[in-house]
Amino acid sequence: MIIVEDFGRVEGTPAHAWRLHGGDGLSIRVTDYGARLTELHVPDSNGETADVVLGFDNVESYVESPSYFGATVGRYGNRISRGQFRLLGRDYQVDRNEGNNHLHGGRSGWDSRLWSADVDEQNNSITFRTHSADGEMGFPGACNVMSTYQLEDRKLRIIMQAIPSEATIINMVHHSYYNLAGHASGSVLDQLMRLPSEFYVPVDSELMPTGEVLTVNDTNYDFRVMRAIGARFADLPALGTDVFPGGSGYDHNWCLQGGSAPLIEAAEILDPASGRRMTLSSTEPGVQMYTGGYLHDQIIGKGSQAYCQYAGFTLETQKFPDSPRLLHFPTTTVMAGDTYRHEMLLEFSTS
Repeated sequence: MIIVEDFGRVEGTPAHAWRLHGGDGLSIRVTDYGARLTELHVPDSNGETADVVLGFDNVESYVESPSYFGATVGRYGNRISRGQFRLLGRDYQVDRNEGNNHLHGGRSGWDSRLWSADVDEQNNSITFRTHSADGEMGFPGACNVMSTYQLEDRKLRIIMQAIPSEATIINMVHHSYYNLAGHASGSVLDQLMRLPSEFYVPVDSELMPTGEVLTVNDTNYDFRVMRAIGARFADLPALGTDVFPGGSGYDHNWCLQGGSAPLIEAAEILDPASGRRMTLSSTEPGVQMYTGGYLHDQIIGKGSQAYCQYAGFTLETQKFPDSPRLLHFPTTTVMAGDTYRHEMLLEFSTS
């Protein structure tokens, strides 16, 4: 049974949350505010469950937070340099909400609104829907948008779709922060990660791609063999110093290699202490791994627990950042009437 609950109010309008249960102790809680995942309960090797995504207990805290915890992000997830791009011979200026650049759909992106909800008990899923107007945040074309969460045993499937009325750019992103030891258990730097990628995209001091695609060979960005997330932090340069003073860690796109299967292997993570293992597959050609370097203990999460720097990592499968400007990157152009579709599959097991 899918259970609906009150979740607070957004400018006087009620928000709601829904609980879905899968197999073997897996369960989620999602909300119509930002079509976001607020809880993800996963059993460990002893059968004890923990909530492994960062977040808040009520919608008011999500409204106040700039962290995008668990949100469906759009119309364009990640960054566009100076918020400018050219599409079919016409120049566009979209909202610049991170210094000089565009981030995650702008100040009024899809994460910051209430979506409608359709519950499907038979398929153990819930689909959120919203409409994005032509010209919203500067983007061309209206879009009908959907974000679906479905539980299947120990699998969580997330499907994001959009159909524009005219040619536009779309790069929807799911923005959960994961901590496989539990959302308030401290740093994730000792958890183990594997990224099956031979190439990554370097960034400048504004976290914008330089345009290069470099090999991970003999670099601190080589995660082809599972290793601790923080194993090479000491050798990393400062990150995003023109945007977030004091930043460190990773906030980069890794390039994934597609095959004949519709889903591409994107990541594998293991928490040695609990034995929880998560594998991620996606339809997208890239994954942004961010290690939460800008989180801090003034962020009070669920259960009144303070978070900390590196309290969670994101794995945002995506087209590459700044793709509309860097034409050798995978295209984000979607033509009128075509369907943009982005699927993620998270599978959980224990070691």
